[in-house]
Amino acid sequence: MTENRGPGSPVEHGFPHLATVRASITALFRRLSADGIRAYDTSFAPADAAFDATDGLHLGAQRVAAATVRALRLPDARMVVSFRAMEQAATVELAAGPEYFVEVNDRFRTHRRDLAAALAHEVAHVLLHRLDLRFPGTAENEILTDTAAAYLGAGWLLLDAYREDALTHQRFGYLTPEEFGYVLAKRAALFDEDPAPWFTSPQAYEAYVRGRALAERDHRRAPLTAAGPLARRRYAKARRAGAAPADGSAYRFEPEAAGAGVRVSFPCPVCAQRLRVPVRGRLRARCGLCRTVLDCTT
Repeated sequence: MTENRGPGSPVEHGFPHLATVRASITALFRRLSADGIRAYDTSFAPADAAFDATDGLHLGAQRVAAATVRALRLPDARMVVSFRAMEQAATVELAAGPEYFVEVNDRFRTHRRDLAAALAHEVAHVLLHRLDLRFPGTAENEILTDTAAAYLGAGWLLLDAYREDALTHQRFGYLTPEEFGYVLAKRAALFDEDPAPWFTSPQAYEAYVRGRALAERDHRRAPLTAAGPLARRRYAKARRAGAAPADGSAYRFEPEAAGAGVRVSFPCPVCAQRLRVPVRGRLRARCGLCRTVLDCTT
């Protein structure tokens, strides 16, 4: 189910779901593996999302749905798209497949530019259903779905559907625009891609920039060597005290087995899996989940 905030509805901003977003990225790496994630190296092409008045309604919708299926690497799944009056933007019936029935809001008969965004969320639901990957709560599961769509290459469409001005307040999905930007920036760093040229919504691009700034800060947090001077001083103070940092930083100190020293644990800036390394100065740590090699000063 895709949430659709229409005209007059306020759009939530900021990063209220960040912990669940990070947990979602970790869950994707655990379920798909590092190699499985890297198989999604090609994002949904803007040309494949194009759907305008020159297209036949149902044939055009089926074409966009098929492109979404290919983008999320579900070649043996078929989406059957129909239109009806409904409150949500879209819903999907999850079954054994290979056919999945997607109902989309009647407004997409005429507002066609956002159909691919609605379908991206629903096809991500199908992917997670097939992977048997879910979170316990409904809200957390929807955040997982948005995160999967964005991290695996189709969710930029959901962010591009965000528009906010004096007359319109629209967003799709359950992440805030900035959270979508954060996930897209994480993906961009992993695959060395730049989604900025794909955005047709100026507000979407601005949200991406804000999310990217936070994602970049993840790579500059102690004990990573790239951390700034202030973060390094705070880390050194917390290390001497052997206690959790007062500023809320994510690293923690703990004794090694048999009193052999101290370890520091911290989240991997790529997959958010917690790493534990000895406090021994400069070293390189390899994340066992995403296989990223990190330069650390512990």
